[in-house]
Amino acid sequence: MQRIPAALILALAAGHVLAADPAIGYVKSVSGDAFVTTAGAKAKAQVGSPVQQGSLLETGKNGTMGVTFKDETMVSFGPNTSFTVTDYVYAPAEGKLKFGSKLAKGSLNYVSGAIEKMKPDAVTVGTPTGTIGVRGTQFLLKVEE
Repeated sequence: MQRIPAALILALAAGHVLAADPAIGYVKSVSGDAFVTTAGAKAKAQVGSPVQQGSLLETGKNGTMGVTFKDETMVSFGPNTSFTVTDYVYAPAEGKLKFGSKLAKGSLNYVSGAIEKMKPDAVTVGTPTGTIGVRGTQFLLKVEE
């Protein structure tokens, strides 16, 4: 049996810590045309696709998509939707909580997770004509082109 040097084990462990998962949520359901664009890289959405801060979530004319975020917030998107996660911080032990987003067009169904329950003023959804401060557990929103 070959022995692995301790320095290699430590280097691998450090690399694992540095490569922490930057995902703030994951696609849980998808049908039709749906895409996740992160850092300029557009990919067809699939169940399990990661969502990161700054990700653009889009559905086509026949597409729908559901995403669950780390704080258990659930957002479902209807056809022809364009939604961006602008700010997301979920560090409850440090008292750092924020969920900022923008719905440019389309429709969504939002079901609150822990961020809204612990700090309601930390959740906002921007639209082309204003910003909604979330004060409840569920709402529907539609922005027409």
